[in-house]
Amino acid sequence: MTALPRPGDWTAEEDRLGFFGPDSVTWRVHADPSFSVGGLRALLLQALHPVAMDGVARFSGAFREEPWPRLNRTAAYVDTITFGTRTEAVRAVARVRGIHRRLGGTEETTGREYRVDDPDLLLWVHCCEVDSLLTAARRGGLDLSDDDADRYVAEQVTAAVLVGVERADAPASVAELAAYFDRMRPQLAATSAARDAYRLVVLPPMPTWVRYLTPAQPAWGGLAALAVALLPAWARRMYSLPGLALTDAAATAGVRAFRQATLRLPRAARRSPIVWAGIDRVAGPAELSA
Repeated sequence: MTALPRPGDWTAEEDRLGFFGPDSVTWRVHADPSFSVGGLRALLLQALHPVAMDGVARFSGAFREEPWPRLNRTAAYVDTITFGTRTEAVRAVARVRGIHRRLGGTEETTGREYRVDDPDLLLWVHCCEVDSLLTAARRGGLDLSDDDADRYVAEQVTAAVLVGVERADAPASVAELAAYFDRMRPQLAATSAARDAYRLVVLPPMPTWVRYLTPAQPAWGGLAALAVALLPAWARRMYSLPGLALTDAAATAGVRAFRQATLRLPRAARRSPIVWAGIDRVAGPAELSA
């Protein structure tokens, strides 16, 4: 596994800018309101790898009863890697690596013994995240050229290396990312654990008063429906679950409408404090405001 960089490896200015900075496509994609739809799509795609999903099911028992803290931690991790200083990002990665280092098991359907930090599992999670966030951003209407999309995938190699993937193994263009998924498809399956994860994402547990006395359930249902509809056709076929089956055109229109509605919300409601703190630290509050 690749070694983590240390504070002496960068200057004070590089630390302030973080690993990506305001001129990166990564900042544009990860600050966009489409991030939440892309994040859910990533979870659904990641669940189709039997071994990776076994790790989640085996070691995230609390996620089934209280998914919100886990979802918040995952989003905060990506936000910190993207918008934090380099020191903050490395600290976040070190915590995740420390947890992963202690966990492993044997996946029942394949018989494979694994550790959560096996490089191929880390690469799968990384690629699902990159593909999903980019897909949601482009179909949501963020102005990204084909060159921008390639640049985003290339920039994200840094995130893969930080978590422990070898640089040479991480796709560095949209074409390489697509080829990776083509290679992976024979290994994928909608196991019972994957179907449980699907149901949990689509219908997460909520307190009764939240479910019936607030708009949380229909709002989440709409968000989850968009995430499902943005999955590749082959992934939707693997789940073969009824409902939430929007056409591609309807899904694109839905994500665009969601993005435009979110852009009208107050700044604090659009993205996390970690995102805004990074923007204010480096670029000023006027940057990435749209």
